Amino acid sequence: MKKRAFIWMVMYLLGLGTLVMAQSPITVTSPGKLVRVSFSLSGEGAPMYRVFYRNQAVLGQSALGFALRDGLLKKDFSIVGSAIRSTFDETWEPVWGEVKEIRNHYNEVAIPLKHRSGALLKIVFRVYDNGLGFRYEFPKEGYEHDIAITDELTTFQLTGDHKAFWIPGDWDSNEHLYSTTRISEIKNTWYRETETSIGTMNLHDRQSVQTPITFRMANGWHMAIHEAALIDFPAMQLHVDHRTLKFSAMLVPSLDLVNKAVVKPGHQTPWRAILLGDRAADLLSSKLILNLNEPCKYEDTSWIRPMKFAGVWWEMHLGKSTWDYAGTQDAGSAQGFKPTGRHGATTENTKRYIDFAAANNIQGVLVEGWNMGWENWYGQWKDEVFDFAKPYPDYDIKAVTDYARSKGVEIVGHHETSGAVTSYERQMDRAFAYMKQHGIHAVKTGYVGKIIPKGEHHDGQWMVNHYIRAVETAAGHKVMIDAHEPVRPTGLHRTYPNWMASEAARGNEFNAWSRGNPPEHETILPFTRLLGGPMDYTPGIFDVTFDQFKKEERVHTTVAKQLALYVTMYSPVQMVADLPEHYEGHPALEFIREVAVDWDDTRILNAEVGEYLTIARKAKNSPYWFVGSITDEVSRVFTLSLDFLEAGKTYQATVYEDGQDAHWDKNPKPVNIRRLNVKKGHSLTLKLAAGGGAAISLKPAN
Repeated sequence: MKKRAFIWMVMYLLGLGTLVMAQSPITVTSPGKLVRVSFSLSGEGAPMYRVFYRNQAVLGQSALGFALRDGLLKKDFSIVGSAIRSTFDETWEPVWGEVKEIRNHYNEVAIPLKHRSGALLKIVFRVYDNGLGFRYEFPKEGYEHDIAITDELTTFQLTGDHKAFWIPGDWDSNEHLYSTTRISEIKNTWYRETETSIGTMNLHDRQSVQTPITFRMANGWHMAIHEAALIDFPAMQLHVDHRTLKFSAMLVPSLDLVNKAVVKPGHQTPWRAILLGDRAADLLSSKLILNLNEPCKYEDTSWIRPMKFAGVWWEMHLGKSTWDYAGTQDAGSAQGFKPTGRHGATTENTKRYIDFAAANNIQGVLVEGWNMGWENWYGQWKDEVFDFAKPYPDYDIKAVTDYARSKGVEIVGHHETSGAVTSYERQMDRAFAYMKQHGIHAVKTGYVGKIIPKGEHHDGQWMVNHYIRAVETAAGHKVMIDAHEPVRPTGLHRTYPNWMASEAARGNEFNAWSRGNPPEHETILPFTRLLGGPMDYTPGIFDVTFDQFKKEERVHTTVAKQLALYVTMYSPVQMVADLPEHYEGHPALEFIREVAVDWDDTRILNAEVGEYLTIARKAKNSPYWFVGSITDEVSRVFTLSLDFLEAGKTYQATVYEDGQDAHWDKNPKPVNIRRLNVKKGHSLTLKLAAGGGAAISLKPAN
């Protein structure tokens, strides 16, 4: 009896020893020792982590794990084997982007865990000097069947009641205005009453937010929480506990509302990404989200080309013309369509835009409303709506594309799905082949409306997989995609560089038919939504009051700020969004003609979230620099150093700035243009009106 007791005690102590070893923190530090992550198991075997920046805790003890249909992976873990450490350092070149080269330098630790049930889970941390990413892996040998995930148990324990810049957790739309509050004040109930212009709004938790969410700490440091490489998984939103300042992961559900995701053994989740910096500008300079994505999947990328494009689009938002040809669904019958005469996408009207583009260094023309199906489509939640290979009778696609080709202009196609995604998937191959047949190499896709299959959501797993299917299918036909109303980007344009841009936020179009976007809106987006990838914001509106068409709505910026957005709102596809007639004879059009969309270098000259931003960018394979400076509703004076210019060269600076007494509301249209010669070491003073901005082109004087 004593012998058995002794053996039992030895076994107990050995087990306790293993548990104590598991409790010892595993630490990984960034290459420059600025960021440190500490991982440990609690006394109950619950995986936890903490994050330190410059030796100060920015995330306190935070949880890791999952709730599965077969049980909780929350505690009762032990570490099996040894944590695997590695260091990685490379410099890679994006197909297109804000800089010519990107350094990817991190230290990594992979921690293998075994649950009491026998389930295996690996947690991988990659730690950079400007933040970190971590993800989960479900090893193949730990599971016999598909893994049904009912919840993710990841938390982010904030260490202070920071100022936060956020939009509400919405399963079907990202098109919200931003709120600026303390963490303890986050509550999104007012959105239900005020954001009535968003038809697919789907709010389920009054204390939930979307990512990226950005924080400004009391000491001036900045942090953002987002995710990277969102593949075969639902988007992560966050629930905030006001009392503890803790954010908990919330996965957008699938149609059964129980299983948030179903994945196969061997699955790797998206990276949970935390960006850190001393200043707001550091978030904009970070390439952490891109670095957490896999390299480009395509061997040949020569067909992927950034561009500026005009388009038959804004005139429909203004009410000058319509997307539909016949007015109502019943107007089309077996006897033929009865046109209303207000259709915008006609052959002749498109040729007018092509002429405008060809004369102004604009590479493309978008044509919306060209194809059958626009009659009575909006909000119908029906499956078969559009035909993506059948033009309306007044749109001769061959004549249009031939004419565009003769002028050196690309036609940009348009595939609005109305949320009927099953219909689109049935047509995708045929639709892209039809585009290829007519020499069309770029398309704007749209997902306005509730999703079919019914019960799926814009940001759920099924749709996340659809967006990638669409991009891969398009790549097979050498087509570039600009997606509207999709899930917000997570850096996948590194892996799929034909995914040029997304809307996935509240764009300029909202100014045409809602209360619009306040002046601060464009000073928040670069620090939040754009951290994940480029946005097709559709800048360049010169007739900002559009009194000819609408009396109540308007753009809430000066014209000079619309110019500056081409630099501050990054996208490799930028729309020249206004009507051709509104640009005619306007001297500020010269900036739009010249400004690039692909860059070798980017410098953040000043930045404060929700207040102001000034960015200088060097055009790809060119000595030209362009500067954009914007402000919120407060007028500002900036003195900018031109130290980014090449030494020994004289540059001609053309400054497009708010005119005398300009004001976004009272006097938005005056633009003053001045020219002067400058060199490295010189400075420029800019006066930005309330809601205003300035744009500068810098060209070698010779």
